[in-house]
Amino acid sequence: MAERRDFDAGEFADHLPAMTDDELFRLMQYLEKESDDVASEARETSDAFAKIVLVKTAIEDRFPGQLLAPYKEWQQRRTAV
Repeated sequence: MAERRDFDAGEFADHLPAMTDDELFRLMQYLEKESDDVASEARETSDAFAKIVLVKTAIEDRFPGQLLAPYKEWQQRRTAV
């Protein structure tokens, strides 16, 4: 079983507003890939899922009313290149 690191959600969330859109989207993409490797029985205690929620909220705050559409469009642009 992987060693659990101390995760400070407040500290993590405090850094998100300073990120560029591209940095925030790359972080979300990384976390989504990381979450794929988390065993189903460990999902409730995984930091990856907590971080995804915080990044999702930061994206939605940055793009009011658009949910994750800007992130999805960013993903499509990256795969089209």
